Amino acid sequence: MTPLEVALIAFVLVTALATALFRDVLSAIIVFGAYSLGMAIIYTVLLAPDVAMTEAAISAGVTTILLLLTIAKTVRPSTDALFESVNVPAVLTVGAFALVFGAAVLPAIPAIGAESAPVWSNPEVTQYYLENTYAETGVQNTVAAVLAAYRGFDTFGEAVVVFGAAVAVLLVLDREVFA
Repeated sequence: MTPLEVALIAFVLVTALATALFRDVLSAIIVFGAYSLGMAIIYTVLLAPDVAMTEAAISAGVTTILLLLTIAKTVRPSTDALFESVNVPAVLTVGAFALVFGAAVLPAIPAIGAESAPVWSNPEVTQYYLENTYAETGVQNTVAAVLAAYRGFDTFGEAVVVFGAAVAVLLVLDREVFA
């Protein structure tokens, strides 16, 4: 792993831990937005720009804004300490799980661009998409064609879920207006 990858992973882990430990809701939302932005940068480094854009738009953008709007519409409790009532056994359990998970998973992850990466384990499928996407779909961008044409029902389902969640949140936020 490069120093950049190590720094990004450390940043994401620290922001995730801070999000879980902060008792001040506004602080937790701001740190959660930083976590989502860190994940978007990691996806960019891993050469997944479509996932990075989705993470940046949905998690770092829309979700953070909706959470901030929710706080603005509700009463924010005042707290003197940011880390009051931390459940130490829970933190230790999660930390132990993270260490075991990291020790088990990290050695199995291939390097970026390595021929042992799963995407290269079936080059016929990858080559098929690269060669036939435009002829079959009329879309020049292969990633967009896979999402819109080959995985159209899945993408439509995801769009319906996001739309439904947005409508539900807007109804909840505007509930005070109609009352």
